[in-house]
Amino acid sequence: MASWRLLTCLGVLSAASVHAHGGLMETQSYTARRGHPEDQLMSFTRGALISRDGGGSWRWVCAEAMGYGSWQPEGYAWLSGGDILAATGKALLRSRDGGCSWALSTAFQDAWVSALAEHPTNDTLLYAATGRPAVTNLLYRSEDGGETWKPTPLSREAVFSAVRVAPSDPKRLYLSGWKGYEMYLFRSDDEGETWEDLPQAFPWWLQGAYDLKLLSVSPANPDVLWVRVSSRGTAGNILYTVLRSDDGGRTLTSVLEQEDPLVNMDVSADGRTAWVATYNHFFRGREGESFLELPLPTGNACVTRMGDVLYACGSTWVHEWALARSADEGTSWEPLFSLREVQGVHECPAGTPVRERCSSLWPQLAEQLGAPLSPAQPDAGTPDGEAPPKSEGCGAAAGSVGMAPLLLLILMRRGWRRAEGRPRLR
Repeated sequence: MASWRLLTCLGVLSAASVHAHGGLMETQSYTARRGHPEDQLMSFTRGALISRDGGGSWRWVCAEAMGYGSWQPEGYAWLSGGDILAATGKALLRSRDGGCSWALSTAFQDAWVSALAEHPTNDTLLYAATGRPAVTNLLYRSEDGGETWKPTPLSREAVFSAVRVAPSDPKRLYLSGWKGYEMYLFRSDDEGETWEDLPQAFPWWLQGAYDLKLLSVSPANPDVLWVRVSSRGTAGNILYTVLRSDDGGRTLTSVLEQEDPLVNMDVSADGRTAWVATYNHFFRGREGESFLELPLPTGNACVTRMGDVLYACGSTWVHEWALARSADEGTSWEPLFSLREVQGVHECPAGTPVRERCSSLWPQLAEQLGAPLSPAQPDAGTPDGEAPPKSEGCGAAAGSVGMAPLLLLILMRRGWRRAEGRPRLR
């Protein structure tokens, strides 16, 4: 049934032209404000989605108001005091008013901020890494919630890709990076004052690996961590491999290999279960067992654990929801939100960038998502502010994205996966 709905949409969308932001509209990450679960945020193809009522309703913050251009944030940190931070890969963005206005941090000048990490209990202590190619990059520390930043002693002419703080021992830090086919993993046991370089000897079938990225550190054991590398398979395809270390990063062992680009991963509080999200699949790996591909979500996965509950991104266009939660480690999911339910632009005071820039863009996005127009933001192109008919997510106003090729690609890739069989699990 879902496939026939997608094929119907193909005919509707095929004539649509390309929008500046491009791509199929999807959620991409999920976070909640520390100590305030009523405040939630999802990264979105066209900016961000914010809820101030515990996920009961979601509203849009457009990319134009955030000012990140083509450098979309992978994730956000919503501090307990209310400030929101996001590393885009080029700049560090900050909102001091709950997402209504955004500013670039001037602390990094020409450096590109590629990664951000929070202390597990003290959100005044933050770390940011830079990742501009062909220059010396550094790891920075802030002790005042990101107001000011000071460089730590670690610097390399390498792209720093991720930084993580060990939840069970916040003095333990890990940092990953790469330069061409040279890959770097660093460890600090004193909050970044001194560092140990951890050179890696990858197995023969991963020779030529590149793009090392630290994924997660076990909440229960600071010596257990997971990283990802990319490599070229024997058939010329790109493989994405998750590796685990049980000795503080000194050695790595492959635990999952497949052909879908990885989005992120998370780990249970006891460190015995890990979840890996990719563009099209979702995996669970329990201690002593191989990773298992789970039925959902398919298409556009991301995963975040909060207590004993998992939250996952999904694709509204494939299985009807863009956010769901699971209380049984991903075996079953309770849908929470569909992109068709976005209720308009984030409610902000007059004069703020979100209010001024996003309001005029909302009718077009609403048509594209099949979302209702907010009564407070009528479509100026219809008599008396009457909203146009709901498009069930297939609409594409003039100048918006033509999603037909992307929807067709989803169907084709799902068919290819079935024909090729399940990904290799190690």
